[in-house]
Amino acid sequence: MSAEKPGNISILKDKVILLISPQSWGEMFISKHHYAVELTKKGNCVYFLNPACGTGQLFRRKIDISKSADYPNLFIIDHRLNFPYNIKFHFLFLFHWLMRPHLKKILKKIGREIDIVWSFDLSNSYPFSFFPAKSFKIFHPVDEPSELTAIRAAGGADIIFSVTREILDKYKGFKIPGHFINHGVSDEFLKQEPFIKADNKVRVGYSGNIWRPDIDRKGLLEIIKANPEVLFECWGHFKRNGDSNIDALVDAENETFQFIDKLAQSSNVILHGPVPTNTLAKEFQKMDVFLICYDVLKDQSKGTNYHKVLEYVSTGKIIVANNISTYENEPILVQMVKERDNNDKLPGLFKDVMNAIDIHNSTELKMFRKKYASQNTYEKQLEKIENYISSMADPKSS
Repeated sequence: MSAEKPGNISILKDKVILLISPQSWGEMFISKHHYAVELTKKGNCVYFLNPACGTGQLFRRKIDISKSADYPNLFIIDHRLNFPYNIKFHFLFLFHWLMRPHLKKILKKIGREIDIVWSFDLSNSYPFSFFPAKSFKIFHPVDEPSELTAIRAAGGADIIFSVTREILDKYKGFKIPGHFINHGVSDEFLKQEPFIKADNKVRVGYSGNIWRPDIDRKGLLEIIKANPEVLFECWGHFKRNGDSNIDALVDAENETFQFIDKLAQSSNVILHGPVPTNTLAKEFQKMDVFLICYDVLKDQSKGTNYHKVLEYVSTGKIIVANNISTYENEPILVQMVKERDNNDKLPGLFKDVMNAIDIHNSTELKMFRKKYASQNTYEKQLEKIENYISSMADPKSS
């Protein structure tokens, strides 16, 4: 990589950015969507590349680019391949050979020179080598790279950012600069006014895809059953007909359906489904405690970090969780079990926190948490990213 390239884009402003996301654009926002929005606020023109849609109509390639009605300078790219996607799992070389002209047509449809290719995609469907050499290339894995394909996806990147140091360690072999950037929190969560409750009901908030097979289902149901006086409010995909832009990650359907049915039938559980970010931010203000309950041994993030943590922290309220390595030294933010291989003590920990909720949610501790969240907004994270990129052009840092 030339020494001049980072200097050309050291300020993430007024650039044309192609953001590659493994999750489609929709109501449910996670890091990819938030970064896209934040980048547009800085005057960048962002093209958000959705995953390829179903390939039922073979040999009929489709590429549509639509302008977002909500965010200026944001364009959504929907596309259909003219070959079966599953070729990738059997003949990767052939898949890439077919994908190269498809991507070329996408770039032609955009019709503008791409300054930055910013990829969150671990599937290596769009190798960086397919893009113009003068485009600056950022690889940003926020999920655990569990397969060799996900490791190879970093090839050709100029810089790597990730939300855990464990993930960064897996890419050291590329000799590419890598930096820890925590998950961000959007302004929607920070600008909310505290909610004054009209009753004494204790509310516990839980957000995320209820279909996920890595949820500690047994532990979660045990906590709900053992605390009938507490109202558990859940936001995220749970309907069978599909109500979210975030992958369902369904494993054994019968087991998943049974779990969701048990939640729905619990008198102290409300399943809200997915909602827009601004609605979620308002609803979070009504909560007294937040719960994270994943089986670390099954967890796609391996219990290292979660996007939702900072959203919860922004309310100032305490979190009870399975072990999360990124926050092991932050008990004020997260009360977690020490064990990495089981959540046997989580129901007891939850009870302990509930019995001392006034202490955990004191004014002083709530202010500490809110300040912590404000230091990790997407705006702040982009500033950190800019600084790291700028340092690449500084001979003193070489």
